[in-house]
Amino acid sequence: MSAAVETVELEVVDLETTSVRELNQRLHDLAGGAPGPRRFRILNPSGAHALACGLDADLEVEIDGHVGYYCAGMNKLAHVHVHGNASTGIAENLMSGRVVVDGNVSQSAGATGRGGLLVVRGNASSRCGISMKGIDIVVGGSVGHMSAFMAQKGCLVVCGDAGDALGDSIYEARLYVRGSVTGLGADCVEKEMRDEHVEQVRGLLQAAGIEADPAEFRRYGSARQLYNFKIDNAGAY
Repeated sequence: MSAAVETVELEVVDLETTSVRELNQRLHDLAGGAPGPRRFRILNPSGAHALACGLDADLEVEIDGHVGYYCAGMNKLAHVHVHGNASTGIAENLMSGRVVVDGNVSQSAGATGRGGLLVVRGNASSRCGISMKGIDIVVGGSVGHMSAFMAQKGCLVVCGDAGDALGDSIYEARLYVRGSVTGLGADCVEKEMRDEHVEQVRGLLQAAGIEADPAEFRRYGSARQLYNFKIDNAGAY
């Protein structure tokens, strides 16, 4: 194909001159196989909220800088890479695709996520993976308190330490922590780390591009004592 008829492969959007609404609409317009570039580079995000949310197309979105609340939330298919830090709710309700943050993230990272992969190369604050429903989350550093609260499905891999009340009221999600755990939440217990779990951690670390020995991780999950109402405990409800 000659240069005269080549389509634009990379679109650069500067948020100093373009609004977040305009950017998101541009990305939304590419759903369903609509013609247009599949790679975007976002300049000067300056902590703006709700960047690259609700995408439904196989896009690559590179964000050069820090982002605010709910970046890459409710996404399908897209690959969003934040070259900086992220505030509350990064990749909230992620459906599929991949979100990578090079820095640290605030609370509720990957909250209610139903699929896809969230990679945090730094640390995550409190409630990382809260109510996760199928998402896989890999954190290169540590996570704060109440992480994986009411986690139902998926995996949380923590290469550093975990804060207090890890996995409180957990269902069937799998939690893997390499470092120390300040405390486990209600109905969360340490479980045997079998070969299948080592291989699962290995695969997730490879997918995340993080180097760590999967054999150094410990596994945590549900004791399954909160699944059913027990008449003997009626006074506590």
